[in-house]
Amino acid sequence: MRPYSVVENKGFKNMIKVLEPRCEIPSRYHFTTKIVPELYEEQKKIIVDELSKASSVALTTDGWTSRATESYMTVTAHYITAEWEIKSPVLQTRPLYESHTGTNLAQVLTGTVAEWKVERPKNNIPVTTDNAKNQVSAVKEAGLGPQIGCFAHVINLASQRGCPSHKMDRLFGRIRKVVSFFHRSTTAAHVLKTKQEMLQLPTHKLMQDVPTRWNSTYVMLERYLEQQAAIFSALTDKALKINIRDIVTLSDDDVNVAEEVLQVLKPLKMVTTLLSTESAPSVSVVLHLKTKIIQSMSPSEGDSTISRDVKAAIKADLNRRYTDHPDLQNYLHRSTALDPRFKSLSHLDPALRQRTYNDLTTEIVGKLGTEEHEELKTV
Repeated sequence: MRPYSVVENKGFKNMIKVLEPRCEIPSRYHFTTKIVPELYEEQKKIIVDELSKASSVALTTDGWTSRATESYMTVTAHYITAEWEIKSPVLQTRPLYESHTGTNLAQVLTGTVAEWKVERPKNNIPVTTDNAKNQVSAVKEAGLGPQIGCFAHVINLASQRGCPSHKMDRLFGRIRKVVSFFHRSTTAAHVLKTKQEMLQLPTHKLMQDVPTRWNSTYVMLERYLEQQAAIFSALTDKALKINIRDIVTLSDDDVNVAEEVLQVLKPLKMVTTLLSTESAPSVSVVLHLKTKIIQSMSPSEGDSTISRDVKAAIKADLNRRYTDHPDLQNYLHRSTALDPRFKSLSHLDPALRQRTYNDLTTEIVGKLGTEEHEELKTV
């Protein structure tokens, strides 16, 4: 993972000369024009061959920006080999110089499918993306689908929708100011650490939330509540008092609200962590987990007004997800039925459950019949 220029470094050349005086180090140009391109073509040939043998292929794609503020789009393929091994090679990461419209993204997707020979005349190519409108329209314009919104992203959006009130904005604003203060000042960070040790609290750093980072609001709240005694003690310390401006610690009412919201968001945090730790997460978990989260958002007798409002907002946001297109719903129902963990389809009403089983049985029998017919033709 070192840059090609390392072979031109004086120290590197001296090291190789000591280790093996007869060795002739390949030039930087040789690496860029021959060695690495040959390695790439070799690996590409292997992956194209595996893709050609896979009966079905799914894609995931996302756009991202590098630290040098350059935009890229990455496409990953997912398939099962003849040995029943799930593979997920990254097909390409290409720079995006044009505006990120659905049409431009669709051209990248179409080019990827053609270059890697992913087309399947008899099978659809499902594509998982985030829930941005340009990504959704790109899949449609590329003639691929169904388009499946990333479930972890859906949960993150639902948690943000659940905390939109003025009271919540004020609460998060106060916490962010406190966190920013301790992040900016080395003196404040040192005083906080001293107070943590004195109060025998974990010497954890305070966390700032980021809208695009999953669970970050939950983590910010959780860490603040864990460290609130140390925070209050540090902010009232003589060494910091003169530097504090516009920073207000949480009242008892604010702390109660934060604790309630944390409890409501806990199931979302657990599901996101579960999905993030899975080595090969499957769409078969989407509807099951969605149902479980919605059930956990049902109001309880002891809920405060703020808890009820947050639960209602999250529930309303999740209820509309994955319901736009009947084809997508059917696809997710069949995927869930094929997963041994959820094949009972307990989240569906009896009529829809039976229809899903019937559709799946018909599809399987039809494919088996086609395969037998092809085998007979070969014989």
